[in-house]
Amino acid sequence: MFNDFLISIIRTAVPVAVGAVLAWLASEAGIVLDADSSAALTAGTVAAVVAVYYALARALETRWPWLGVLLGRRAKPVYEVSRASKSEG
Repeated sequence: MFNDFLISIIRTAVPVAVGAVLAWLASEAGIVLDADSSAALTAGTVAAVVAVYYALARALETRWPWLGVLLGRRAKPVYEVSRASKSEG
């Protein structure tokens, strides 16, 4: 059985991998940049694609829970509230 920490890592790593693959596919499609702009724009594009993918996957998972597989695991991590946090609120 997966613990919550591992589930959270998987559900973060899968959108990152999808973002990287989609950015790579864009480069394979012939989108070419000059060397000076390439690294910064690639990093920004990957970050944007990851954010959009994650938001879309979470939105779809809210409506159809089985689509949690788009994040690598259907299970969601469960975080416990510490006693210190409870006393602060």
